[in-house]
Amino acid sequence: MYIIQVLLKVKPEHLDAFTAITIDNASNSQKEAGVVRFDMFQQLDDPTRFTLIEVYRDPDGHAAHRETAHYARWRDAVPEMMAEPRTAVKYLNISPGDEGW
Repeated sequence: MYIIQVLLKVKPEHLDAFTAITIDNASNSQKEAGVVRFDMFQQLDDPTRFTLIEVYRDPDGHAAHRETAHYARWRDAVPEMMAEPRTAVKYLNISPGDEGW
């Protein structure tokens, strides 16, 4: 598996718009053949902070995701909503093994 954790901080005045466009991206992403999971989390003690956990079958699944219309909508909409640049950390799955996905 190829896993990406995306950390985002959103301007408070854009919370509703950011949530809506990100739910659109996440729900459409979950339908992609190369996507195993695409989760969105909002931090409890700071609702302007979000984490996306994207789990792909392999790096090609991530590359295919970046070519979709829903990702393009999200990518183009969110920069003005960000309070700071988003960051991403990439992981390889260790345990449990990939077979369990």
